[in-house]
Amino acid sequence: MYRYETHLHTSPVSACAKKTVRENLEFYRSLGYDGVFITNHFLDGNFVARHNTEMSYEEKIRLYFSDYEAGVELGKELGIRVFFGAELSYKGTDFLVYGLEKEWFLAHPEIMEMKKSEELPFLMSEGALVIQAHPYREASYIDHIRLFPRCVQGVEVINASCTPLVNRMAEQYAEAYGLCRTAGSDNHTGADKKRLAGMESETPLRDVSDFIARVKAGTMHIFTTDRTAELETAL
Repeated sequence: MYRYETHLHTSPVSACAKKTVRENLEFYRSLGYDGVFITNHFLDGNFVARHNTEMSYEEKIRLYFSDYEAGVELGKELGIRVFFGAELSYKGTDFLVYGLEKEWFLAHPEIMEMKKSEELPFLMSEGALVIQAHPYREASYIDHIRLFPRCVQGVEVINASCTPLVNRMAEQYAEAYGLCRTAGSDNHTGADKKRLAGMESETPLRDVSDFIARVKAGTMHIFTTDRTAELETAL
């Protein structure tokens, strides 16, 4: 089977990420993954230059894409595919977006002024796959749970950084609304991550459009990996 990480944060673009693009790619390649989606926090989330008012929108977008672009070149060197995705945010409610490229974002600065109930359907109309990530996650900075069932095509039903309860609730959400299902690690710590999750297929992905088509068709499969014992032994 061909395995893919669908939810990965890298340093320095995601301010909360602890590992560089190279460190992450070397880690996933060591596990035999065929590819990863770099899904750093977008300009509305924990983006390293979010509050730098001296940078223009265009400058921020070019910085935002720098980790992904470095990953594409490193991936060729290391023998692992690198795909682009983004994680958009609204007060701790997050959305994974696949299928749009840098030129698209450069051409649409207006998305920064849109409400999520307007922005997400617009992204979908432009060809994006929009997945609500870890919809039932609880944290001190999330004042309440928000669901957007009419503004997304799918739900991240397994997030390796969430509790079993959060993931069970996400599965029920997807089931109730007939939404696509995905899984990802939400990895911020590279090889230090104890639990992983992702999507696998019997044949390799050709590109992001192929991934989107397979997710919508339900022909990719969820997998999980628990590396707790391995890491405890190493210590």
